[in-house]
Amino acid sequence: QVQLVESGGGLVQAGGSLRLSCVASGRIFSIYRMGWFRQAPGKEREFVGSITWSGTSTYYADSVKGRFTISRDDAMNTVYLQTNSLKPEDTAIYYCAARKTAYSNNYDYWGQGTQVTVSS
Repeated sequence: QVQLVESGGGLVQAGGSLRLSCVASGRIFSIYRMGWFRQAPGKEREFVGSITWSGTSTYYADSVKGRFTISRDDAMNTVYLQTNSLKPEDTAIYYCAARKTAYSNNYDYWGQGTQVTVSS
């Protein structure tokens, strides 16, 4: 099992920044890729971006490309989502997730989420 705990959410004005953190524990050696997702009220959960556990490759949704950056700290078993130039439409609960294999798009473990609210 892998446990994921997010933090760093909050209330920020449009144009501001937040850095979200996701600390992984447990069987972290089984992780292939970490992803960030978000879900706004009344909307489906959407992919934000992902990074391999090795840190060698990242992917981003078009809606956040150029504004959000994913990175990781190997020593801290932590993945970060740096969010810049935030917009009201970025308001959502942000979740991190872990995937065990390169051969499936399904994520196996999920955190509890952290709320990001962007005011206009």
